[in-house]
Formats: sequence, C-alpha cells, structure tokens
Amino acid sequence: MNLKAIYIVAAAACVALATPLLSSHARDLNAAIPAAAADPANSATREVAVLAGGCFWGVQGVFEHVKGVTKVVAGYSGGDKKTSSYELVSDGNTGHAESVQITFDPHRVTFGQLLRIYFSVAHDPTELNRQGPDEGTQYRSEIFAASPQQEQTAKAYIVQLDSAHVFAAPIATKVESLKGFYPAEDYHQDYLFRNPRAAYIVINDLPKIAALKRVWPDFYREKPVLLAEN
Repeated sequence: MNLKAIYIVAAAACVALATPLLSSHARDLNAAIPAAAADPANSATREVAVLAGGCFWGVQGVFEHVKGVTKVVAGYSGGDKKTSSYELVSDGNTGHAESVQITFDPHRVTFGQLLRIYFSVAHDPTELNRQGPDEGTQYRSEIFAASPQQEQTAKAYIVQLDSAHVFAAPIATKVESLKGFYPAEDYHQDYLFRNPRAAYIVINDLPKIAALKRVWPDFYREKPVLLAEN
C-alpha cells in the first residue's frame, strides 16, 4: 500500500478533525504573490501547460476553477510511456511525477498567471519530493515546459520569487522541457468533484479551492470545467 493509500485510511479515522485542519491549511495558503515580471504574450487561441505539484487530484481541481482554462487532465510526466500507470508510478522509480495538463486560452489567462496560482495556492513549491502527506519523487514540484518561451518564463519567475524572498524557504520546483504527458486512469479524473466528502479531499484539497477563491477572485469561477464534460 503506498503512502497516499495509508493516509486515506488514517484520515478516515479522524475525519471529525477535518474542519479545524481545513481552516489552518486554508490560512496557510491565503497569500498573494507578485505577478511574473516576464510573461510574454501569446497570439494563439490555445496553449497547453503541464504542471506537477503533489497529488494530481487537488491540482486538477484548482485549475478546473480558473477562468480561461478549457480542460484539465490528470496524468503522468517525466518518464516513459510504458511506465505511465498509477501502480508503477506510485513506486517512485519511474521518473514520472503526478501532473496535470492544462489547456487554456492565453488571451484570457496567461502562462505566467497560471504559474502565479500554481506557486501560491495549488501546492507548496518549497517542499522537495513531497506534498503534505504524500512523499516521493512522484509528488515533486515540477514545471514541464511545452515551449522554450514557457521554460524561460518559469525559470525567470522562480528567480524573481526567490530573490524577493517571497517564501520562507527556497523554491524547490524543477523546470524541464516536456517530453511527454500520459493521461491517468479514468477513476483519477475529476476525482475531487466526484469525491468531495472523502477525508483526503476534505483535509488536503478543498482548502486549495477555497484559497483560490479568496486570494485570486478575478481568476476564480464557481462552476468548474470538468473533464467529463469536455
């Protein structure tokens, strides 16, 4: 049983504590950060970003609530296609990270603005090879750049945030060129919205949605764009 599965079992036993835990976590996430100084315009009507930030359930849920996003797919990136299954990725030896592929309209929300949300409320970018209760390289913080422009924007933004000491610790997020993205199994897609009362979701992921709404109201939309509706 992997660490996430163990945590889900443990969390179910303490679900009565979920409300105070949620409030504390939400306060921790409630922090605006500066915009990316370098965020080049894209004349296209469609762009794709691939981001990893811990368990893909919550990260997918966050970006499904962002205006200008048209589709979010949970999946795996960083390793080979032949090892892109949950059973193998969960061992932490495939090179894959649980990731999300975000399709968006760059005229409505830019790549830099997505990174602003990613660094501030979608996950903790200072944690190395873990997020919350989940530990291993498959839960690392990483940006898989789909273009040289995305790679330059991401690297410059990390330098900008670190130089300004926006976070108490240095950013651990890696940036590398996207080599492939492989959708996760169907049961992982839209998991947050299909299981909103699950203890893991209540404790770890719903606070991220609440933080997005509070911290970035101009980017937030109430009705998510679910993969099942695409």
